[in-house]
Amino acid sequence: MDTQPSASWTIEYYTDAHGKSPVEKFINGLPAKDQVAIARTLSLLEEFGVKLGSPYVAHIEGKLWELRPRGVRLFYFAYTGRRFVILHAFRKTSRKTPRKHIGTAQRRMVELLERER
Repeated sequence: MDTQPSASWTIEYYTDAHGKSPVEKFINGLPAKDQVAIARTLSLLEEFGVKLGSPYVAHIEGKLWELRPRGVRLFYFAYTGRRFVILHAFRKTSRKTPRKHIGTAQRRMVELLERER
């Protein structure tokens, strides 16, 4: 049985209409150990794509998924052409994910899809 994943996926960060990436800014502001954990987890997502599962990934709702490196959460969705777009990132401070973070990710996804039509 072949356990190697097929072609890898591409990961992109959401950028707003002004070309700024709030996700990249958030990640760059984290301590080095958190940045390393995020890079490792993103690498797994690139390699295994939609086959990556728990404990690294959790389904949130609809097309929205959550990547879970250390105490950070990255919301993303699978986009055309074997691409993932990281929409929003935050430091998890409570057991349950606050709705405001899910709402931010959903708004960014809708905006991105409308812009790229």
